[in-house]
Amino acid sequence: MRFMTKTTTSSKTIAGLAATALLALPLAACGSDDAAADPAEDAAPEPVAQVDDLTGKTTAVQLDAGFVDALTSLKLTPGVVGDAALTDGALVFPITGGDVTYYEPGSIDPYVQGEIDHQGSGFSLTAGKTTVDLTNFTIDPGTSQLFGDVAVNGETAVEDAFLFQLDGRTLEPLQSGPGGTAVLTGTEVLISEDAAPLLNDTFGTKAVKPGLLVGVATITINTK
Repeated sequence: MRFMTKTTTSSKTIAGLAATALLALPLAACGSDDAAADPAEDAAPEPVAQVDDLTGKTTAVQLDAGFVDALTSLKLTPGVVGDAALTDGALVFPITGGDVTYYEPGSIDPYVQGEIDHQGSGFSLTAGKTTVDLTNFTIDPGTSQLFGDVAVNGETAVEDAFLFQLDGRTLEPLQSGPGGTAVLTGTEVLISEDAAPLLNDTFGTKAVKPGLLVGVATITINTK
């Protein structure tokens, strides 16, 4: 089974489980060929918020009822790995590092940039004697993808695999949270085209489809 692996770039973009692919439009210069360029049109917009060194808070994925029903029908039991928690139907993963810059939507594409890392946590799926661990998540909003490591019964299967597709069309505007936090919520988390066949092969089924809705993400970061 071949997984798509993450391409390393000098500057990776992010947006929480939250700020990906919201159809933000890039700026476009206009005018005739002989017109002098307006420096203001070429200048990069000022960010609304910027955190260069993330120091914590969480990404939480509220599990969709259809996903929970699918797990039940496949006799798969979800669990948590490392520092993750399963609380009130939501998988919660601590943020361990990264950076975030948030621009006015529509002023630049993508309008949330950086990276959000979740090392040392993840979730598991178990059926009988087989357990698959999905851990160490990294979000890349430039490609609307979430990457992570995969292990089967404790043995590493692949690292930096493309696990989940992110759909931010229902993303809500940036909100202020308690204790000097910022909150982005509304991004849908979907099983990727690479993760679906791996899970099917591992658990001996054909029921896991690419695009299966896992849940809706809310990312909360410290801004101080």
